[in-house]
Amino acid sequence: MSNRTTLTEFLLLGFSDVRKLQILHFVVFLVIYLVALVGNLLIFMAIAFDHHLHTPMYFFLMNLSIIDLGSISVTVPKSMANALMNTKSISYAGCVAQVFFLFFLLGADFSLLTIMAYDRYVAICQPLHYDTMMNSKACVQMAASAWISGILNSVLHTGNTFALTFCGGNMVDQFFCEIPQLLKLSCSESYLSEFGVFAFSVCLLLGCFVFIIVSYIQIFKSVLRIPSEQGRHKAFSTCLPHLTVVSLFVFTGSFAYLKPTSSSPSALDLAVAVLYSVLPQIMNPVIYSLRNKEMKASLRRLTGCR
Repeated sequence: MSNRTTLTEFLLLGFSDVRKLQILHFVVFLVIYLVALVGNLLIFMAIAFDHHLHTPMYFFLMNLSIIDLGSISVTVPKSMANALMNTKSISYAGCVAQVFFLFFLLGADFSLLTIMAYDRYVAICQPLHYDTMMNSKACVQMAASAWISGILNSVLHTGNTFALTFCGGNMVDQFFCEIPQLLKLSCSESYLSEFGVFAFSVCLLLGCFVFIIVSYIQIFKSVLRIPSEQGRHKAFSTCLPHLTVVSLFVFTGSFAYLKPTSSSPSALDLAVAVLYSVLPQIMNPVIYSLRNKEMKASLRRLTGCR
């Protein structure tokens, strides 16, 4: 009987075997999780309850907040629980769920970031057509396409990964079930099909990234022609944070999934995983609220602060 049929759990990599450091790991991840949770919930509530923010840009931002809440909840709570209880195990079904929901949400995340770049392009480069091109129906369809693309991406990767036979043990060299680390445990030649799926996904990712870069080149050209310094500052303040998040997401995620996997646990692998799976979910509430006057005003009205 193959290990594929008898495998009931995986062991996740801890940040340390020292008990005090495990508690520190729990506390740090708890703070990170609470910051992301509160920040994204505040953004969601501010946009949902403030009619001043019922515009396409904030509609997409509200969707991004939901995705961020979901994606950080897929990996961080389980890592916290393992650190607190001094264990490393995750059930086979739990691992499948982590892979499915993480790929679903990260795929939807990047699709939504691409749509947000298009929204900024239309708003700045074609302002007279903005209301027509970004009407309510179009915005709902775009957001729905982002969620659907995430599901399709997830089904493809999850199905390919867990169709493999695992006979290289059950130790995953990452703090969550990451596909490159799972492929190391496979002894089936069919893992090449997952690399084929990766290649297809990378082509789509690069296509979206090129679209985003071209959009921002056109945006910056238009912004530099704005005579008002205040107008240029406002345009840059809405675009640069978005470009920062996109760049962090693309470069760290691509590095994690395209670089050759090491035979032993690596601190670099852990750091990169945190950068693409945890940090953006904290950055989004900070850059979209602290750098945005409309959002700050809405949050003050929501919390009753002046």
